[in-house]
Order: sequence, then structure tokens, then C-alpha cells
Amino acid sequence: MSYIDEFKKLDWDSIKLSIYSKTAQDVERALAKPKCDLEDFKALISPAAESYLELMAQRSYALTRQRFGHTMGFYIPLYLSNLCANSCSYCGFSMDNRIKRKTLDQNEISDEIAAIKKMKFDSVLLVTGEHETKVGMNYFRQTLPLIKKSFSYLAMEVQPLDQDDYAELKTLGLDAVMVYQETYHPSTYALHHLRGNKQDFYYRLETPDRLAKAGIDKIGIGALIGLEEWRIDCFFAASHLNYLEKRYWQSRYSISFPRLRPCEGGVQPKSVMSDKQLVQLICAYRLFNPQVELSLSTRESPEFRDNVLGLGITSISAASKTQPGGYANDDVELEQFAISDERSAASVAEAVKSRGYEAVWTDWHHVYSG
Repeated sequence: MSYIDEFKKLDWDSIKLSIYSKTAQDVERALAKPKCDLEDFKALISPAAESYLELMAQRSYALTRQRFGHTMGFYIPLYLSNLCANSCSYCGFSMDNRIKRKTLDQNEISDEIAAIKKMKFDSVLLVTGEHETKVGMNYFRQTLPLIKKSFSYLAMEVQPLDQDDYAELKTLGLDAVMVYQETYHPSTYALHHLRGNKQDFYYRLETPDRLAKAGIDKIGIGALIGLEEWRIDCFFAASHLNYLEKRYWQSRYSISFPRLRPCEGGVQPKSVMSDKQLVQLICAYRLFNPQVELSLSTRESPEFRDNVLGLGITSISAASKTQPGGYANDDVELEQFAISDERSAASVAEAVKSRGYEAVWTDWHHVYSG
């Protein structure tokens, strides 16, 4: 059994109708409950909930402080390669785009590590394009032990792998994996994934099951906001989270909120999400699940990130470079997408501190696990 079995029971159009049919009374009922279910989540992301945003924000703030205190986790992405064997309409690394391709060797990785450590980071997210032959398990076997020596917490965002591969990477120091479905709508998914292994919708959908079975500590899921109607895609992500937590309670989970950003050969969003709607979604996830980690990247503007820090977010990236080698040698021709928050890590940490939060550079799980 996997989430695929649950997924096939859900009908996109019926869920869409249910969300858009929610009333003010449904929203009030959800806000009055000590624990929300998926029907409540529908109400909280519905248009009917937009006039309740202030109350949602207050409750979200209280739940987040109760569970996570006044801390804000800091991490940084380390792009190892922009080689990719997929053709995806929304990604700057797509094989169809004529950009310079680069895969870091061990010396270049060491240079990146040195630059990152100067900024105080102790939690790093390794990112590559999806290229199984040149940036696959052999490459990971060589690079993970080198990187793990310098960081207490190591996450990856790479191509989906088999369960045995994840189990092996765990022995090499892997702590977390982020694998975003992009969209939970199969036909829309097919429209944007034109060539390569990423065309396999169901193999990707089943990846969190394989991760949990391999004993990975933290699993990140989510949808790329804009490929489809955001409310329905984000409901499916909530459904996915609900399934995973019930079946694989030993792992931790995180949700991210990537909105489509400008990139080489980029696609226009089908569903545009306003800043106010993103705040609504962040609060809705927090009310639905008080313990899930919510992460916000540098895709968002400095002003937006600073203003939503207290409303449910538990971790943020800072000083991000989306091109291989970008920390030691900035080369914008290699980037995956344009970032919005270009502040230094120290500047972001100061902004966090000025709002009454403590910047945490080491993942809390390892801090408190003894």
C-alpha cells in the first residue's frame, strides 16, 4: 500500500467543487475546533475564509509559538549540478534550455563549503538537476561523506530514488529529502513534463513512501504553486501529509510554498496566488497540523518574508544561490530560477532577531536528541 491507493480515491473536480462551496459557517466551525480535519482544511483555504484572515493569523501564531517557541531554523541550498535529463516547462535547468552546464567536483564543493561555513550555516540542502547517470548514486556516494563532515544536518532535493538507495544514503549522513510533486493533477503534470524520467507521475508520487520506509528523518512535500489551481493542489498536499503522518509516524514532515518565479524558458502560472492568499495558506496548514514544519525560501521578497515570520513559518533559507558554484564564484548564467530575497545571511538573521525570534543554524532535532 502507498499514497497512490489514497490518491486514486480522490476526484479533483469534486474536491474543487467542495472547496468553492464552503461557507462562512464552515470556516467558523473549523476555527472553533481544537483539531482540524481535511474538510476543515478545505474551508480554511476557500474564498470564504479570506475575510477571517486576521483570526486565522492569530491562531496560527499561537499554535506555532506553542510548538516551536520563538525560534527560526536557517538552512542554505547548495547546488551541486545543473545537469538535467528532463524537459520541464517551468525550470531553468530543463534540458531544452541553452545554459552553461556544471557539476561540481570535490575541490569545488570544498570551496562552496568554506564559503557557506563563513555565513554560520550548519544545515544544508543539496540540490541537483535530475540526471541519473552523471549525477546519480555514484556521485552521491562520493560527495555526501565530504559534505557531511562540515554540517550537522544534510538534506537533499534531487531525482526520486529507490528505497534501497535512500537507505544507503542515510548511512552516508543523509537526514532529510525534499520531493515536491509539482502538481497533483496528472494531465497537467504530463503537460509540463515532456521528456525524461520525471514524466512518471506515480513513481514520484510514491517517493515519500519509499523515504519513510528507508527511515529518513524528515520528508518535505508540496506543490509548485501556479501550475494548477493552487487551492486544489494544496489540498492534495494536505491529504498526502495526513496519510504520511498516520502511516509513518517515525518521520518528521515539512511543507514548502514555492510560487513560480521567472526562469529561462519559464511558463506563465495558470493560477496566480496573491500575497494575501499565501498568508491564508500558511495559516491554514498550521491550523490543520500544529506540528508540521513550514518552510519559506528566498523566492519570496524580503518584505513578505519578514512580515509572515510569526504566522506559522518554522524555517527559512537565506543568502541562496541557485547555480552550482555560486557561493565561491557567482555565475548567474547557471541559475535555476531568479531569487527575490537577496539579503546576506547576517541581514536576514538580524531581521529575524528584530522581530523577537532566535535564528537557529543547527536543526533542532539533533540539538535535542542528545
